[in-house]
Amino acid sequence: MSDGRLPVRRRWLRWTIGVIVILLVLAIGWVGIRGIGAVNNLQEVAASSSKLKQAIGQGDLDKAASLSSRIAHHAESAHDLTSDPIWLGFGLLPWIGPNFSAVSDVAEIADDVASDALLPVLEAADALDLASLGLSGGALDLAPFAQIEPSLADASATLTSAETRALGIDADATLPPLADAVREMRSTVTQAATVVGALHGASALLPSMLGAEGPRNYVLAMQNNAELRSSGGIIGAIALLHAENGRITLVQQASVPDFPALDTPLPLSESTVALFEDRPGRYMQNLTSIPDFTEAGPAIATRWQNRFGQPVDGVIAVDAVMTEHLLAATGPLTFGPFTATEETVVDLLLSEIYAAVPDPIAQDEIFSQAAGALLSAALSTADPKDLVAALSASADERRIRIWSAHEDEQAILAASTLGGALPEDDTQTHVGVLLNDITGGKMDFYAGAAITTSIGTCDGEATTQVTVTWKNDAPADAATSLPPYVTADGFYGVPAGSTRTLITVYGPEGATPSHIDRDGEEVSVQTALLGSRSAVQHEVLLAPGESSTITVEYQGTGAGERLTVVDHTPMVTTPETSREQLRCAS
Repeated sequence: MSDGRLPVRRRWLRWTIGVIVILLVLAIGWVGIRGIGAVNNLQEVAASSSKLKQAIGQGDLDKAASLSSRIAHHAESAHDLTSDPIWLGFGLLPWIGPNFSAVSDVAEIADDVASDALLPVLEAADALDLASLGLSGGALDLAPFAQIEPSLADASATLTSAETRALGIDADATLPPLADAVREMRSTVTQAATVVGALHGASALLPSMLGAEGPRNYVLAMQNNAELRSSGGIIGAIALLHAENGRITLVQQASVPDFPALDTPLPLSESTVALFEDRPGRYMQNLTSIPDFTEAGPAIATRWQNRFGQPVDGVIAVDAVMTEHLLAATGPLTFGPFTATEETVVDLLLSEIYAAVPDPIAQDEIFSQAAGALLSAALSTADPKDLVAALSASADERRIRIWSAHEDEQAILAASTLGGALPEDDTQTHVGVLLNDITGGKMDFYAGAAITTSIGTCDGEATTQVTVTWKNDAPADAATSLPPYVTADGFYGVPAGSTRTLITVYGPEGATPSHIDRDGEEVSVQTALLGSRSAVQHEVLLAPGESSTITVEYQGTGAGERLTVVDHTPMVTTPETSREQLRCAS
Protein backbone atom coordinates (compact mmCIF):
# COMPACT_ATOMS: atom_id res chain seq x y z
CA MET A 1 0.00 0.00 0.00
CA SER A 2 1.07 3.58 -0.71
CA ASP A 3 1.01 6.27 1.93
CA GLY A 4 0.24 8.87 -0.78
CA ARG A 5 3.70 10.33 -0.76
CA LEU A 6 5.91 10.54 -3.89
CA PRO A 7 9.14 8.63 -3.87
CA VAL A 8 12.06 10.62 -2.43
CA ARG A 9 13.70 11.06 -5.84
CA ARG A 10 10.50 12.43 -7.40
CA ARG A 11 9.90 14.74 -4.40
CA TRP A 12 13.48 15.97 -4.70
CA LEU A 13 13.02 16.59 -8.44
CA ARG A 14 9.77 18.47 -7.87
CA TRP A 15 11.33 20.62 -5.18
CA THR A 16 14.34 21.30 -7.41
CA ILE A 17 12.13 22.33 -10.32
CA GLY A 18 10.08 24.49 -7.98
CA VAL A 19 13.14 26.22 -6.59
CA ILE A 20 14.45 26.82 -10.12
CA VAL A 21 11.12 28.28 -11.22
CA ILE A 22 10.97 30.52 -8.14
CA LEU A 23 14.55 31.66 -8.69
CA LEU A 24 13.85 32.27 -12.37
CA VAL A 25 10.74 34.31 -11.54
CA LEU A 26 12.71 36.29 -8.97
CA ALA A 27 15.55 36.80 -11.44
CA ILE A 28 13.15 37.96 -14.14
CA GLY A 29 11.49 40.29 -11.67
CA TRP A 30 14.92 41.51 -10.54
CA VAL A 31 16.16 42.32 -14.04
CA GLY A 32 12.74 43.68 -14.98
CA ILE A 33 12.70 46.20 -12.15
CA ARG A 34 16.34 47.09 -12.65
CA GLY A 35 15.83 47.27 -16.41
CA ILE A 36 12.99 49.77 -16.03
CA GLY A 37 15.18 51.86 -13.76
CA ALA A 38 18.12 51.67 -16.16
CA VAL A 39 16.01 52.66 -19.15
CA ASN A 40 14.53 55.59 -17.21
CA ASN A 41 18.02 56.75 -16.29
CA LEU A 42 19.26 56.44 -19.86
CA GLN A 43 16.24 58.44 -21.07
CA GLU A 44 17.24 61.17 -18.61
CA VAL A 45 20.79 61.03 -19.97
CA ALA A 46 19.48 61.48 -23.52
CA ALA A 47 17.18 64.39 -22.58
CA SER A 48 19.88 66.17 -20.58
CA SER A 49 22.46 65.62 -23.33
CA SER A 50 20.25 67.48 -25.78
CA LYS A 51 19.93 70.40 -23.33
CA LEU A 52 23.68 70.28 -22.67
CA LYS A 53 24.49 70.70 -26.36
CA GLN A 54 22.22 73.77 -26.47
CA ALA A 55 23.76 75.25 -23.31
CA ILE A 56 27.31 74.86 -24.62
CA GLY A 57 26.27 76.42 -27.93
CA GLN A 58 24.92 79.43 -26.00
CA GLY A 59 28.07 79.68 -23.87
CA ASP A 60 26.05 79.08 -20.67
CA LEU A 61 28.70 77.13 -18.78
CA ASP A 62 26.90 77.29 -15.41
CA LYS A 63 23.88 75.53 -16.90
CA ALA A 64 26.17 73.14 -18.77
CA ALA A 65 27.94 72.19 -15.54
CA SER A 66 24.61 71.52 -13.80
CA LEU A 67 23.41 69.38 -16.71
CA SER A 68 26.71 67.49 -16.77
CA SER A 69 26.33 66.61 -13.09
CA ARG A 70 22.79 65.36 -13.79
CA ILE A 71 24.00 63.30 -16.75
CA ALA A 72 26.82 61.81 -14.67
CA HIS A 73 24.37 60.87 -11.87
CA HIS A 74 21.87 59.13 -14.17
CA ALA A 75 24.59 57.43 -16.22
CA GLU A 76 26.21 56.04 -13.07
CA SER A 77 22.83 54.80 -11.82
CA ALA A 78 22.10 53.08 -15.14
CA HIS A 79 25.54 51.45 -15.05
CA ASP A 80 25.06 50.22 -11.46
CA LEU A 81 21.65 48.75 -12.33
CA THR A 82 22.96 46.77 -15.30
CA SER A 83 26.32 45.47 -14.06
CA ASP A 84 25.31 42.93 -11.38
CA PRO A 85 25.91 39.17 -11.96
CA ILE A 86 22.22 38.37 -12.61
CA TRP A 87 21.91 41.01 -15.35
CA LEU A 88 25.21 39.96 -16.90
CA GLY A 89 24.04 36.31 -16.77
CA PHE A 90 20.92 37.15 -18.77
CA GLY A 91 23.23 38.72 -21.32
CA LEU A 92 24.66 35.25 -22.06
CA LEU A 93 21.31 33.76 -23.04
CA PRO A 94 20.52 33.08 -26.70
CA TRP A 95 18.08 35.35 -28.55
CA ILE A 96 17.28 37.74 -25.69
CA GLY A 97 20.84 38.00 -24.40
CA PRO A 98 22.03 40.68 -26.87
CA ASN A 99 19.32 43.03 -25.60
CA PHE A 100 20.60 42.81 -22.01
CA SER A 101 24.19 43.15 -23.17
CA ALA A 102 23.34 46.19 -25.29
CA VAL A 103 21.64 47.99 -22.38
CA SER A 104 24.57 47.32 -20.02
CA ASP A 105 27.09 48.36 -22.68
CA VAL A 106 25.22 51.60 -23.39
CA ALA A 107 25.00 52.36 -19.66
CA GLU A 108 28.71 51.69 -19.12
CA ILE A 109 29.68 53.85 -22.09
CA ALA A 110 27.42 56.69 -20.93
CA ASP A 111 28.93 56.47 -17.43
CA ASP A 112 32.50 56.62 -18.76
CA VAL A 113 31.72 59.51 -21.10
CA ALA A 114 29.94 61.50 -18.40
CA SER A 115 32.60 61.06 -15.73
CA ASP A 116 35.80 61.03 -17.78
CA ALA A 117 35.00 63.29 -20.76
CA LEU A 118 32.18 65.77 -20.09
CA LEU A 119 33.58 67.38 -16.97
CA PRO A 120 37.16 67.79 -18.32
CA VAL A 121 35.77 69.35 -21.49
CA LEU A 122 33.69 71.82 -19.51
CA GLU A 123 36.66 72.71 -17.32
CA ALA A 124 38.68 73.31 -20.47
CA ALA A 125 35.90 75.41 -22.00
CA ASP A 126 35.69 77.49 -18.82
CA ALA A 127 39.45 78.08 -18.89
CA LEU A 128 39.27 79.11 -22.54
CA ASP A 129 36.37 81.52 -21.93
CA LEU A 130 33.99 80.73 -24.74
CA ALA A 131 32.45 84.18 -24.42
CA SER A 132 35.51 85.88 -25.87
CA LEU A 133 38.06 83.27 -26.96
CA GLY A 134 40.62 85.91 -26.04
CA LEU A 135 39.83 87.59 -29.37
CA SER A 136 40.81 91.24 -29.27
CA GLY A 137 41.33 93.42 -32.31
CA GLY A 138 41.63 90.39 -34.57
CA ALA A 139 44.28 88.73 -32.37
CA LEU A 140 43.78 85.47 -30.48
CA ASP A 141 45.25 84.98 -26.99
CA LEU A 142 47.14 81.72 -27.52
CA ALA A 143 48.20 81.06 -23.91
CA PRO A 144 44.97 79.34 -22.74
CA PHE A 145 45.17 76.76 -25.52
CA ALA A 146 48.35 75.25 -24.09
CA GLN A 147 46.70 75.12 -20.64
CA ILE A 148 43.63 73.18 -21.76
CA GLU A 149 45.45 70.72 -24.04
CA PRO A 150 46.07 67.99 -21.38
CA SER A 151 42.40 67.93 -20.27
CA LEU A 152 41.19 67.77 -23.84
CA ALA A 153 43.70 65.02 -24.62
CA ASP A 154 42.26 62.84 -21.82
CA ALA A 155 38.68 63.59 -22.85
CA SER A 156 39.44 62.85 -26.49
CA ALA A 157 41.03 59.51 -25.57
CA THR A 158 37.98 58.57 -23.48
CA LEU A 159 35.57 59.46 -26.28
CA THR A 160 37.62 57.64 -28.91
CA SER A 161 37.55 54.51 -26.75
CA ALA A 162 33.82 54.97 -26.13
CA GLU A 163 33.20 55.34 -29.85
CA THR A 164 35.07 52.11 -30.58
CA ARG A 165 33.01 50.24 -27.96
CA ALA A 166 29.76 51.81 -29.18
CA LEU A 167 30.48 50.74 -32.74
CA GLY A 168 31.04 47.20 -31.46
CA ILE A 169 27.46 46.87 -30.16
CA ASP A 170 25.46 44.80 -32.64
CA ALA A 171 22.32 46.91 -32.86
CA ASP A 172 20.82 44.59 -35.48
CA ALA A 173 20.71 41.76 -32.90
CA THR A 174 18.45 43.74 -30.55
CA LEU A 175 14.77 44.60 -30.54
CA PRO A 176 13.81 47.55 -32.82
CA PRO A 177 13.26 50.21 -30.10
CA LEU A 178 16.55 49.28 -28.45
CA ALA A 179 18.33 49.14 -31.80
CA ASP A 180 17.23 52.72 -32.51
CA ALA A 181 18.49 53.82 -29.09
CA VAL A 182 21.86 52.12 -29.67
CA ARG A 183 22.24 53.79 -33.08
CA GLU A 184 21.31 57.19 -31.62
CA MET A 185 23.82 56.75 -28.78
CA ARG A 186 26.45 55.64 -31.30
CA SER A 187 25.81 58.72 -33.42
CA THR A 188 26.01 61.00 -30.36
CA VAL A 189 29.27 59.49 -29.13
CA THR A 190 30.78 59.66 -32.62
CA GLN A 191 29.79 63.31 -32.93
CA ALA A 192 31.21 64.09 -29.49
CA ALA A 193 34.44 62.24 -30.30
CA THR A 194 34.77 64.21 -33.53
CA VAL A 195 34.12 67.58 -31.89
CA VAL A 196 36.36 67.01 -28.87
CA GLY A 197 39.03 65.50 -31.10
CA ALA A 198 38.92 68.66 -33.20
CA LEU A 199 39.10 70.83 -30.06
CA HIS A 200 42.08 68.86 -28.84
CA GLY A 201 43.73 69.20 -32.23
CA ALA A 202 43.06 72.93 -32.15
CA SER A 203 44.54 73.29 -28.66
CA ALA A 204 47.65 71.42 -29.78
CA LEU A 205 48.01 73.14 -33.16
CA LEU A 206 46.75 76.71 -32.86
CA PRO A 207 49.60 78.21 -30.82
CA SER A 208 52.29 77.17 -33.30
CA MET A 209 50.16 77.53 -36.44
CA LEU A 210 49.08 81.05 -35.49
CA GLY A 211 52.62 82.24 -34.97
CA ALA A 212 53.35 81.88 -31.26
CA GLU A 213 56.78 80.48 -32.10
CA GLY A 214 57.42 82.64 -35.16
CA PRO A 215 55.49 84.13 -38.10
CA ARG A 216 53.63 81.85 -40.51
CA ASN A 217 52.27 82.24 -44.07
CA TYR A 218 49.30 80.24 -45.40
CA VAL A 219 47.75 79.98 -48.84
CA LEU A 220 43.96 80.20 -48.64
CA ALA A 221 42.33 78.47 -51.63
CA MET A 222 38.63 79.17 -52.12
CA GLN A 223 36.71 76.48 -54.00
CA ASN A 224 33.65 77.08 -56.15
CA ASN A 225 31.12 74.24 -55.74
CA ALA A 226 29.31 75.32 -58.91
CA GLU A 227 32.17 73.58 -60.76
CA LEU A 228 32.86 70.47 -58.70
CA ARG A 229 36.21 68.95 -57.86
CA SER A 230 36.94 66.03 -55.52
CA SER A 231 37.41 68.17 -52.40
CA GLY A 232 34.60 70.63 -53.14
CA GLY A 233 35.13 72.78 -56.21
CA ILE A 234 37.42 74.41 -58.70
CA ILE A 235 39.93 76.84 -57.17
CA GLY A 236 38.83 80.42 -57.82
CA ALA A 237 40.10 83.15 -55.54
CA ILE A 238 43.43 82.59 -53.78
CA ALA A 239 45.01 84.59 -50.97
CA LEU A 240 48.04 84.65 -48.69
CA LEU A 241 47.41 84.94 -44.94
CA HIS A 242 50.04 85.96 -42.41
CA ALA A 243 49.82 84.76 -38.80
CA GLU A 244 51.96 86.14 -35.99
CA ASN A 245 51.34 86.03 -32.23
CA GLY A 246 47.71 85.06 -32.78
CA ARG A 247 46.98 87.87 -35.24
CA ILE A 248 45.86 86.96 -38.78
CA THR A 249 46.17 89.43 -41.65
CA LEU A 250 45.37 89.22 -45.35
CA VAL A 251 48.63 89.93 -47.20
CA GLN A 252 47.91 89.28 -50.87
CA GLN A 253 45.11 88.15 -53.16
CA ALA A 254 45.33 86.42 -56.53
CA SER A 255 43.18 84.50 -59.02
CA VAL A 256 43.60 81.56 -61.36
CA PRO A 257 44.83 83.67 -64.36
CA ASP A 258 47.87 84.51 -62.21
CA PHE A 259 48.90 80.84 -62.53
CA PRO A 260 49.38 79.93 -66.22
CA ALA A 261 49.26 76.27 -67.26
CA LEU A 262 52.58 74.50 -66.81
CA ASP A 263 54.42 72.97 -69.76
CA THR A 264 55.88 70.37 -67.42
CA PRO A 265 53.28 69.18 -64.88
CA LEU A 266 53.96 68.84 -61.19
CA PRO A 267 54.65 65.24 -60.15
CA LEU A 268 51.43 63.40 -59.26
CA SER A 269 50.55 60.05 -57.71
CA GLU A 270 49.71 57.12 -59.98
CA SER A 271 46.10 57.11 -58.75
CA THR A 272 45.62 60.80 -59.57
CA VAL A 273 47.04 60.32 -63.09
CA ALA A 274 44.90 57.20 -63.61
CA LEU A 275 41.73 59.18 -62.85
CA PHE A 276 42.52 62.67 -64.18
CA GLU A 277 45.63 62.29 -66.38
CA ASP A 278 48.13 65.11 -65.72
CA ARG A 279 45.57 67.95 -65.64
CA PRO A 280 45.88 68.62 -61.89
CA GLY A 281 49.63 68.93 -62.32
CA ARG A 282 49.30 71.50 -65.12
CA TYR A 283 46.35 73.65 -64.04
CA MET A 284 46.09 75.39 -60.67
CA GLN A 285 42.29 75.23 -60.76
CA ASN A 286 42.35 71.43 -61.03
CA LEU A 287 44.58 70.70 -58.05
CA THR A 288 41.51 70.08 -55.88
CA SER A 289 40.60 67.16 -58.17
CA ILE A 290 43.25 65.22 -56.25
CA PRO A 291 41.25 63.00 -53.86
CA ASP A 292 43.82 63.11 -51.03
CA PHE A 293 44.53 66.60 -49.65
CA THR A 294 47.85 65.41 -48.24
CA GLU A 295 48.88 65.35 -51.92
CA ALA A 296 46.89 68.39 -53.08
CA GLY A 297 47.99 70.73 -50.25
CA PRO A 298 51.73 70.68 -50.96
CA ALA A 299 51.06 70.97 -54.71
CA ILE A 300 49.05 74.17 -54.14
CA ALA A 301 51.85 75.50 -51.94
CA THR A 302 54.40 74.73 -54.66
CA ARG A 303 52.40 76.62 -57.28
CA TRP A 304 52.19 79.71 -55.03
CA GLN A 305 55.84 79.62 -54.06
CA ASN A 306 56.95 79.19 -57.67
CA ARG A 307 54.77 82.11 -58.78
CA PHE A 308 55.30 84.66 -55.99
CA GLY A 309 58.40 83.49 -54.15
CA GLN A 310 57.07 83.65 -50.57
CA PRO A 311 57.71 80.58 -48.40
CA VAL A 312 54.46 78.84 -47.44
CA ASP A 313 53.86 77.10 -44.10
CA GLY A 314 50.57 75.51 -45.08
CA VAL A 315 47.44 75.51 -47.22
CA ILE A 316 43.82 75.99 -46.17
CA ALA A 317 41.09 75.08 -48.67
CA VAL A 318 37.50 76.15 -48.04
CA ASP A 319 34.42 76.06 -50.25
CA ALA A 320 31.84 78.67 -51.13
CA VAL A 321 29.02 77.05 -49.15
CA MET A 322 31.03 77.72 -45.99
CA THR A 323 30.15 81.41 -46.40
CA GLU A 324 26.58 80.58 -45.42
CA HIS A 325 27.78 79.39 -42.02
CA LEU A 326 30.16 82.33 -41.61
CA LEU A 327 27.51 84.95 -42.39
CA ALA A 328 25.40 83.41 -39.65
CA ALA A 329 28.19 84.64 -37.35
CA THR A 330 29.10 87.94 -39.02
CA GLY A 331 25.72 89.17 -40.22
CA PRO A 332 25.12 90.74 -43.68
CA LEU A 333 28.17 91.51 -45.80
CA THR A 334 28.69 94.09 -48.57
CA PHE A 335 31.16 93.58 -51.42
CA GLY A 336 31.17 95.27 -54.80
CA PRO A 337 27.58 96.18 -55.71
CA PHE A 338 26.11 93.36 -53.59
CA THR A 339 24.91 92.88 -50.04
CA ALA A 340 24.64 89.24 -48.98
CA THR A 341 22.92 87.60 -46.03
CA GLU A 342 23.14 84.09 -44.62
CA GLU A 343 20.12 83.13 -46.75
CA THR A 344 21.29 84.69 -50.03
CA VAL A 345 25.09 84.44 -50.13
CA VAL A 346 25.38 80.96 -51.71
CA ASP A 347 22.90 81.75 -54.51
CA LEU A 348 24.66 85.07 -55.07
CA LEU A 349 28.22 83.72 -55.25
CA LEU A 350 27.46 80.54 -57.17
CA SER A 351 24.68 81.64 -59.54
CA GLU A 352 23.36 85.20 -59.58
CA ILE A 353 26.73 86.91 -59.97
CA TYR A 354 27.27 85.35 -63.40
CA ALA A 355 24.13 86.98 -64.78
CA ALA A 356 24.70 90.30 -63.00
CA VAL A 357 28.43 90.55 -63.87
CA PRO A 358 29.16 88.79 -67.21
CA ASP A 359 32.86 89.75 -67.32
CA PRO A 360 34.99 86.95 -65.71
CA ILE A 361 37.72 89.43 -64.71
CA ALA A 362 35.14 91.59 -62.91
CA GLN A 363 33.75 88.45 -61.28
CA ASP A 364 37.20 87.55 -59.95
CA GLU A 365 37.54 91.04 -58.51
CA ILE A 366 34.19 90.75 -56.72
CA PHE A 367 35.10 87.30 -55.39
CA SER A 368 38.33 88.77 -54.02
CA GLN A 369 36.41 91.62 -52.39
CA ALA A 370 33.98 89.12 -50.86
CA ALA A 371 36.84 87.02 -49.46
CA GLY A 372 38.55 90.06 -47.96
CA ALA A 373 35.35 91.44 -46.45
CA LEU A 374 34.40 88.07 -45.00
CA LEU A 375 37.80 87.49 -43.42
CA SER A 376 37.81 91.00 -41.94
CA ALA A 377 34.32 90.58 -40.50
CA ALA A 378 35.09 87.14 -39.06
CA LEU A 379 38.16 88.45 -37.23
CA SER A 380 36.75 91.73 -36.01
CA THR A 381 32.97 91.77 -35.67
CA ALA A 382 31.78 88.16 -35.38
CA ASP A 383 30.65 86.86 -32.00
CA PRO A 384 33.36 84.31 -31.05
CA LYS A 385 30.84 81.64 -30.04
CA ASP A 386 28.99 82.04 -33.33
CA LEU A 387 32.28 81.95 -35.22
CA VAL A 388 33.27 78.69 -33.54
CA ALA A 389 29.85 77.24 -34.36
CA ALA A 390 30.23 78.29 -38.01
CA LEU A 391 33.69 76.74 -38.29
CA SER A 392 32.50 73.58 -36.53
CA ALA A 393 29.54 73.16 -38.91
CA SER A 394 31.79 73.73 -41.93
CA ALA A 395 34.36 71.21 -40.70
CA ASP A 396 31.62 68.66 -39.97
CA GLU A 397 30.49 68.97 -43.61
CA ARG A 398 34.13 68.51 -44.78
CA ARG A 399 34.20 72.05 -46.22
CA ILE A 400 37.58 72.87 -44.62
CA ARG A 401 40.86 71.09 -45.44
CA ILE A 402 44.25 71.98 -44.00
CA TRP A 403 47.80 70.91 -44.82
CA SER A 404 50.89 71.98 -42.87
CA ALA A 405 54.48 72.01 -44.12
CA HIS A 406 55.59 71.25 -40.55
CA GLU A 407 55.77 67.48 -40.01
CA ASP A 408 54.63 67.42 -36.37
CA GLU A 409 51.56 69.51 -37.18
CA GLN A 410 50.80 67.57 -40.34
CA ALA A 411 50.83 64.29 -38.42
CA ILE A 412 47.99 65.59 -36.23
CA LEU A 413 46.08 67.08 -39.17
CA ALA A 414 46.37 63.97 -41.34
CA ALA A 415 44.76 61.90 -38.57
CA SER A 416 41.74 64.24 -38.43
CA THR A 417 38.98 65.03 -40.90
CA LEU A 418 40.47 68.50 -41.36
CA GLY A 419 43.51 66.89 -43.02
CA GLY A 420 41.42 65.69 -45.97
CA ALA A 421 43.30 62.40 -46.25
CA LEU A 422 41.59 59.35 -47.69
CA PRO A 423 39.88 57.53 -44.80
CA GLU A 424 41.22 54.38 -43.18
CA ASP A 425 38.95 51.46 -42.29
CA ASP A 426 39.14 50.57 -38.60
CA THR A 427 36.05 50.57 -36.40
CA GLN A 428 34.07 51.72 -39.43
CA THR A 429 34.30 50.81 -43.10
CA HIS A 430 34.33 53.68 -45.58
CA VAL A 431 33.08 53.96 -49.14
CA GLY A 432 33.15 57.16 -51.14
CA VAL A 433 31.89 59.14 -54.12
CA LEU A 434 34.07 61.80 -55.79
CA LEU A 435 32.56 64.29 -58.25
CA ASN A 436 34.54 66.23 -60.86
CA ASP A 437 32.96 68.50 -63.47
CA ILE A 438 34.31 68.49 -67.04
CA THR A 439 31.59 70.69 -68.53
CA GLY A 440 33.83 73.74 -68.19
CA GLY A 441 31.07 75.95 -66.80
CA LYS A 442 29.30 76.50 -63.50
CA MET A 443 26.42 74.05 -63.97
CA ASP A 444 26.89 72.12 -60.73
CA PHE A 445 24.85 74.74 -58.92
CA TYR A 446 21.95 72.76 -60.43
CA ALA A 447 23.34 69.29 -59.66
CA GLY A 448 21.66 66.82 -57.33
CA ALA A 449 22.74 63.44 -55.99
CA ALA A 450 21.51 60.53 -53.91
CA ILE A 451 23.80 57.82 -52.52
CA THR A 452 22.67 54.51 -51.05
CA THR A 453 24.61 51.63 -49.54
CA SER A 454 23.42 48.05 -49.17
CA ILE A 455 25.18 45.38 -47.14
CA GLY A 456 24.70 41.61 -47.34
CA THR A 457 25.65 38.53 -49.33
CA CYS A 458 25.64 37.94 -53.09
CA ASP A 459 26.59 34.57 -54.59
CA GLY A 460 27.74 33.44 -51.17
CA GLU A 461 30.17 36.34 -50.79
CA ALA A 462 30.01 39.26 -48.35
CA THR A 463 29.01 42.27 -50.45
CA THR A 464 28.91 46.06 -50.16
CA GLN A 465 26.81 47.76 -52.83
CA VAL A 466 27.12 51.49 -53.55
CA THR A 467 24.52 53.19 -55.72
CA VAL A 468 24.82 56.79 -56.94
CA THR A 469 22.03 58.65 -58.71
CA TRP A 470 23.26 61.83 -60.43
CA LYS A 471 20.83 64.52 -61.68
CA ASN A 472 20.95 67.63 -63.83
CA ASP A 473 18.23 69.82 -62.32
CA ALA A 474 18.92 72.82 -64.56
CA PRO A 475 15.86 74.46 -66.18
CA ALA A 476 14.74 72.97 -69.50
CA ASP A 477 15.72 76.17 -71.32
CA ALA A 478 19.15 76.35 -69.61
CA ALA A 479 20.90 76.64 -72.98
CA THR A 480 19.37 80.08 -73.53
CA SER A 481 18.25 81.24 -70.07
CA LEU A 482 21.61 80.79 -68.34
CA PRO A 483 24.70 82.91 -69.11
CA PRO A 484 27.29 81.36 -71.46
CA TYR A 485 29.87 81.49 -68.67
CA VAL A 486 27.63 79.14 -66.64
CA THR A 487 26.81 76.66 -69.43
CA ALA A 488 30.27 76.93 -71.12
CA ASP A 489 28.23 77.40 -74.30
CA GLY A 490 29.60 74.23 -75.88
CA PHE A 491 33.22 75.44 -75.68
CA TYR A 492 34.43 72.08 -74.30
CA GLY A 493 32.17 69.95 -76.49
CA VAL A 494 29.25 69.75 -74.05
CA PRO A 495 25.90 71.08 -75.37
CA ALA A 496 24.85 74.24 -73.55
CA GLY A 497 22.66 73.32 -70.57
CA SER A 498 24.01 69.78 -70.33
CA THR A 499 26.59 68.57 -67.82
CA ARG A 500 29.49 66.17 -68.17
CA THR A 501 30.76 64.74 -64.89
CA LEU A 502 33.38 62.26 -63.77
CA ILE A 503 31.81 60.16 -61.00
CA THR A 504 34.28 58.07 -59.02
CA VAL A 505 33.12 55.38 -56.60
CA TYR A 506 35.58 53.74 -54.23
CA GLY A 507 34.95 50.76 -52.00
CA PRO A 508 36.21 49.30 -48.71
CA GLU A 509 39.92 48.74 -48.25
CA GLY A 510 40.90 45.43 -49.82
CA ALA A 511 37.59 44.83 -51.64
CA THR A 512 37.32 44.64 -55.42
CA PRO A 513 34.39 45.35 -57.77
CA SER A 514 32.36 42.23 -58.57
CA HIS A 515 29.71 44.06 -60.59
CA ILE A 516 29.51 47.51 -62.21
CA ASP A 517 26.61 48.95 -64.17
CA ARG A 518 25.09 52.25 -65.21
CA ASP A 519 21.30 52.36 -65.54
CA GLY A 520 21.30 48.57 -65.57
CA GLU A 521 23.82 48.19 -68.39
CA GLU A 522 27.49 47.32 -68.19
CA VAL A 523 29.64 50.06 -69.73
CA SER A 524 33.35 50.79 -69.93
CA VAL A 525 34.90 52.56 -66.93
CA GLN A 526 38.20 53.90 -65.74
CA THR A 527 39.76 52.10 -62.78
CA ALA A 528 42.38 53.09 -60.24
CA LEU A 529 43.73 52.16 -56.84
CA LEU A 530 43.38 54.81 -54.14
CA GLY A 531 45.79 53.30 -51.64
CA SER A 532 44.27 49.86 -51.08
CA ARG A 533 40.84 50.93 -52.33
CA SER A 534 39.52 50.00 -55.75
CA ALA A 535 37.92 52.94 -57.54
CA VAL A 536 35.82 52.97 -60.71
CA GLN A 537 35.03 56.14 -62.65
CA HIS A 538 32.17 56.87 -65.04
CA GLU A 539 31.88 59.80 -67.41
CA VAL A 540 28.23 60.91 -67.34
CA LEU A 541 26.61 63.33 -69.82
CA LEU A 542 23.16 64.63 -68.85
CA ALA A 543 20.77 67.06 -70.50
CA PRO A 544 18.55 69.25 -68.28
CA GLY A 545 16.10 67.11 -66.33
CA GLU A 546 17.99 63.86 -66.91
CA SER A 547 19.47 61.53 -64.31
CA SER A 548 21.64 58.43 -64.29
CA THR A 549 22.25 55.70 -61.71
CA ILE A 550 25.57 53.94 -61.17
CA THR A 551 25.78 50.71 -59.17
CA VAL A 552 29.00 49.11 -57.95
CA GLU A 553 29.19 45.94 -55.89
CA TYR A 554 32.36 45.21 -53.89
CA GLN A 555 33.41 41.82 -52.54
CA GLY A 556 36.44 40.66 -50.61
CA THR A 557 38.24 42.03 -47.56
CA GLY A 558 36.21 44.77 -45.88
CA ALA A 559 33.01 44.14 -47.83
CA GLY A 560 29.76 43.30 -46.07
CA GLU A 561 30.51 45.28 -42.91
CA ARG A 562 27.33 46.73 -41.42
CA LEU A 563 29.17 49.72 -39.94
CA THR A 564 29.78 51.33 -43.33
CA VAL A 565 29.81 55.11 -43.80
CA VAL A 566 29.75 57.20 -46.97
CA ASP A 567 32.22 59.99 -47.73
CA HIS A 568 31.50 62.29 -50.67
CA THR A 569 32.47 65.51 -52.38
CA PRO A 570 30.87 68.52 -50.64
CA MET A 571 28.20 69.95 -52.95
CA VAL A 572 25.96 73.03 -52.98
CA THR A 573 23.09 70.76 -51.93
CA THR A 574 24.26 67.92 -49.69
CA PRO A 575 23.49 64.52 -51.29
CA GLU A 576 20.84 62.33 -49.72
CA THR A 577 22.50 59.25 -48.18
CA SER A 578 20.59 56.18 -47.04
CA ARG A 579 20.87 52.46 -46.31
CA GLU A 580 18.65 50.08 -48.28
CA GLN A 581 18.05 46.35 -48.38
CA LEU A 582 20.54 44.60 -50.65
CA ARG A 583 19.25 43.47 -54.04
CA CYS A 584 22.15 41.77 -55.77
CA ALA A 585 22.74 43.35 -59.16
CA SER A 586 24.98 40.43 -60.08
